[in-house]
Amino acid sequence: MTTDGGRSDGAANYSTITYAVAEAIATITLNRPHARNGFTLTMADELGAALTAADRDDQVRVILLTAAGDYFCVGMDFAEPSLGDTTDPEWDEPSTRVVRPMTNSNKPVIVAFPGPAVGVGISMTLAADFRLASDRARFGFVFARRGLFPEGGSTWFLPQLVGLAKAKEWMLTGNLVTAHEALAAGLITSVHAPEDLLPAAYALARDLATEIAPASAALIRRALVAMTAHGDPEAAFALDRKSIPHAATSPDLAEGISSFLEKRPPRFTGVASTDLPDLGDWLPK
Repeated sequence: MTTDGGRSDGAANYSTITYAVAEAIATITLNRPHARNGFTLTMADELGAALTAADRDDQVRVILLTAAGDYFCVGMDFAEPSLGDTTDPEWDEPSTRVVRPMTNSNKPVIVAFPGPAVGVGISMTLAADFRLASDRARFGFVFARRGLFPEGGSTWFLPQLVGLAKAKEWMLTGNLVTAHEALAAGLITSVHAPEDLLPAAYALARDLATEIAPASAALIRRALVAMTAHGDPEAAFALDRKSIPHAATSPDLAEGISSFLEKRPPRFTGVASTDLPDLGDWLPK
């Protein structure tokens, strides 16, 4: 159930995750601790649905993804159906069902890893904006060791985060990486003692939810990804030509300036769903 006064957003129908909203933060929790949160086709669909529900809810400003138990996700649970009907023309591989809505979300996404994340357990989080880890977390892109191929767009995302050389090292060897190694390479935002992980993640989420204009966050997170496809800044200049005049008319700009001058917390009222055009029309193809 949610904690926001009764909205369910389909939460009662989830069997592999939980979904709750409080303080403008949607918390999505992998909830198969008995199977070390092994990834299933059902989990893929439920995560995609929950991410979409959070993005469409104007009361939500930040999404936090975490897991129950000592593991984040040990990869695909091969005891469960894992692919579905691959002959369906609408078929998407399971990790992409999570990564695509995470990539296209207008809300910042934080991931908190209480423990190991292997295979799809780490690849499905690469589109998030922040990844916080317990110091007992380990990460492994183990696909080659299982005769598998990387999924969820991870061959694009990982080099963006850690560079091509490190991405090759991690994906070709399939070796496990400690939380501190991941931090040094840029995969992880910060490392915490296990008991401090969720407090740190929620502190970051509350800061984003209360101090950052939602429409600004939406454009920034999506534009940064879109611009990586261009070899020069001309695409960014074209976006700026549209976004800056739009921002100049926004009540959030006046509020941001007033709150700064008055030394008080901002009270942003804008939301991405109503105060921005379809960003697909603004962002370069």
